[in-house]
Amino acid sequence: MNKNDKIVLPGGAGLVGQNLVVQLKKQGYKNLIVVDKHTANINILRNLHPDVVCIEEDLVDDGSWQLHMKGAAAIVMLQAQIGAKSSAPFIANNINSTKMVLDAATKYSIPYIVHISSSVVESIADDDYTETKKQQEDMVKASGIAHCVLRPTLMFGLFDRKHFGWLSRFMKRIPIFPIPGDGRYMRQPLYVGDFCRIIEHCLQNQPASQVYNISGKEKVDYIDIIREIKKAQNLKTWILNIPYSLFWLLLTIYALFSSNPPFTTSQLKALTAKDDFELIPWWDIFDSPATPFSQAIRETFCDEKYSGVVLEF
Repeated sequence: MNKNDKIVLPGGAGLVGQNLVVQLKKQGYKNLIVVDKHTANINILRNLHPDVVCIEEDLVDDGSWQLHMKGAAAIVMLQAQIGAKSSAPFIANNINSTKMVLDAATKYSIPYIVHISSSVVESIADDDYTETKKQQEDMVKASGIAHCVLRPTLMFGLFDRKHFGWLSRFMKRIPIFPIPGDGRYMRQPLYVGDFCRIIEHCLQNQPASQVYNISGKEKVDYIDIIREIKKAQNLKTWILNIPYSLFWLLLTIYALFSSNPPFTTSQLKALTAKDDFELIPWWDIFDSPATPFSQAIRETFCDEKYSGVVLEF
């Protein structure tokens, strides 16, 4: 790709999109179009990157965003509903929005798509997120447009508003941090900085009809993740193990008072599902070394320019 080619990022104001814009600009890309319906988050992106075209519109609706697709060299499909209390948002934002984007891509003959799927499509979890991400991936594969599919595991990094970012902010506010059970739930967290370099490699090399399972190189237990975050921020919070059933009950009660809880019982179930995702040598495939976990945590929480930027849920 030419660094002046137009690249469209549907759903680009979230965790991956914000980091991807930073990465692509660092590599000299100059024609980035971000479409996102989240007002606060796209305003953050707009303020950080006034040279990026930011369109605040909903992908499930017709709008000016479709016209901006014309002449694009590639799409990085980032939109996704990760958590919600009902199935409707998952259907709208994972299924219906994908149909709209693929229709526009077909209309304007966009030659290539990098689709950001999820490792959950091969998980034993059975929930709205998993099922709609499976359907979303199938839609891209059936579109007839050249594409590759990336299936990342749980990601963390700059602009993380939900996972590690929420955990760190919660840890700062309370003297005791609860851990469900013994906390020995193996995770394969993927540093979003590494993942964005993989996306850029795919844009440049455009592997056709390939699916890549992208897991974090290091396997880390949940409780050790919490300890590493605590260490990086020099916090004094006491980490307390509590029975799994009590933790579930607390989440259930919290959800009664929150329209958009940052952590749900379905996510707790996924946390303890004992998934062990395939680890391919992506650092060799995409010519991008893996950042050591402890270093990635420090970069996430100690970056002078971006660590203080917090996206909304």
